[in-house]
Amino acid sequence: MKRFRQKPILFLLMLMAFTALGCQLASALPPNENNNRNTADAVSTVPQQVEPVEINDTPQVTELVTANLENQFIDIYNRVNPAVVHIFVFAEDAFLGTGSGFVIDQAGNIVTNNHVVADGDEFEIVFSSGERRRASLRGTDVDSDLAVIQVDSLPDDVQPVVLGDSSQLQVGQFVIAIGNPFGEAGSMSIGIVSGLGRTIESQRVVAGGSFSIPQVIQTDAAINPGNSGGPLLNLSGEVIGVNSAILSTSGANSGVGFSIPVNAVRNIAPELIADGEYNYPYIGISMYPQAFTLRQLEELDLPPNGVYVTGVSQGTPAAAAGLIGDNVSTAAGDYIIAINGEPVRNSDELLSYLVFETTVGETVELTVIREGKEINLPLTLGERP
Repeated sequence: MKRFRQKPILFLLMLMAFTALGCQLASALPPNENNNRNTADAVSTVPQQVEPVEINDTPQVTELVTANLENQFIDIYNRVNPAVVHIFVFAEDAFLGTGSGFVIDQAGNIVTNNHVVADGDEFEIVFSSGERRRASLRGTDVDSDLAVIQVDSLPDDVQPVVLGDSSQLQVGQFVIAIGNPFGEAGSMSIGIVSGLGRTIESQRVVAGGSFSIPQVIQTDAAINPGNSGGPLLNLSGEVIGVNSAILSTSGANSGVGFSIPVNAVRNIAPELIADGEYNYPYIGISMYPQAFTLRQLEELDLPPNGVYVTGVSQGTPAAAAGLIGDNVSTAAGDYIIAINGEPVRNSDELLSYLVFETTVGETVELTVIREGKEINLPLTLGERP
């Protein structure tokens, strides 16, 4: 060893020679499965011995999601916008204003708002391509604020919209509005469903009261004057509402817009096309306009949810069925808690059921509480006056 320490270079050369010889012998031997497995095991442990490196891919994922969503919006606009029209309204050669509408069938029928066309007698339609048509009025309904007008023919690139199902909507889902706000044709805005089950008062007043439009959709998608009558769409490009009104003190969008549910269009539009009007089921009662407090209900010995009948009009289905209405102070009126077995918590739910689930002439069963007892009353629905 002393000799090797004195001549380190000689020792190093001998070590290299023995190593090379060993490698040559190993390569000459036949492969051994155990050796291969041991080698693989050794290799497999290498990643465990290497300190992991964090890779933050959030920006890439965000960019991918954003790009996909943008492409979806673009596709919906390109598919639906040709069916969205700009309506110019005239009366006795005077220009009244503009609104929006959308084509619902190959016959050229166009759904819009009643308040867009109500005062007009001449209607000019401009499609997204710039092609123009005259339109005739097929029917109007003040209570739902819906109307149908018709053109004689459609441009070649126009395909009717697809109607969705507004009963399946959920608060928070994306919605898209297309229309002509302030006359700016083919404008698109994006938002979410902000609320469901809202009501809007009808523009028609009858016998000292007014009717309400039930199941109205609230959205924060920008809706402005000129958007009226245009479609509210889901991310499948289906129409789920007809943009109708905004809640604003300035007349411009303030983040609260309202859209008539498309399920009302399904029921009402065919009748407007066929008969020019829509006949609503009618009971003939007046109801307490606000919900009772729990204290009031406890004093009346009534459950927390229901509809208190304050009056029954003479000669109506309610009178024929024997419903009782009274002044709230005497607490002698019937308290409706269900219709056809479906619970109703308030007047809006009763109205919604009548509008969307029943027809004129149908007999329904009302479950009411009268003088502390629950009874069932059959009632044949009449036609709303």
